[in-house]
Amino acid sequence: MTIVIKIGGSTLGDNDTSLQDIVHLAEAGQRPIVVHGGGAMITDWLTKLNITTNFVNGLRSTNPDALEVVIAILRGVVNTTLVTQLTQLGGRAVGISGVDNSLIQAEQYNSDLGLVGKITKINNDLLIPLLDNNIIPVIAPIGIESLSQPLNINADTVAGEIAASINAEKLVFLTDVDGIMDDSGALVPTLTVQTSNALKEAGILKGGMIPKVDAGFTASKAGTFVHIINGTLAYSLQQLMDGNLSGTTIKGG
Repeated sequence: MTIVIKIGGSTLGDNDTSLQDIVHLAEAGQRPIVVHGGGAMITDWLTKLNITTNFVNGLRSTNPDALEVVIAILRGVVNTTLVTQLTQLGGRAVGISGVDNSLIQAEQYNSDLGLVGKITKINNDLLIPLLDNNIIPVIAPIGIESLSQPLNINADTVAGEIAASINAEKLVFLTDVDGIMDDSGALVPTLTVQTSNALKEAGILKGGMIPKVDAGFTASKAGTFVHIINGTLAYSLQQLMDGNLSGTTIKGG
């Protein structure tokens, strides 16, 4: 079973077991693919360097100076750290980005977002050999434009597109909340397109959760089972794989 797991930096606390769960999945014969973000660390460094940034519908507007920081943090710091930690836990992991072998081809959205990419193609010929050799791909969400221009891409979007393109059985978003909430603060166990649109119109579903949900529908439409769960809870990923459903399941698309 191929499982795409999107990890956010906010889920990797002292008591987090997500990486341990991923290694156990690989040892059990599953085929995990890890996609990671790094937004909080990027924001910290942009602030330290006095580089202005803002968000448009949950996507970080990225100018050339900001892109250098994005690449350095995602590919240099976060990716390397995750690969090191997975290796320490006994896993076999390889860090890559969407630039490697043109894994993620993209084009710029618009001038408002700057060097932010909209995915046009996923080239899975890099991922399949790694999975076939029981290696965990750890992917930094940087794409490549046809003119050899790296582009910043939302990690949730990358996870959804990769899950859809590789026909993954599952896509799991590990977050620091229990799932999608409605206007009363109650958990939405199953999210449909209709419910999602209503929550967006009401201003309840907003910010960074929008690209996460949209990515979930992209994968769900391709036949992937999609879950948003609280990755800060111990063994939440393993429990989900064992059939103990939690969080929000996305259906439709």
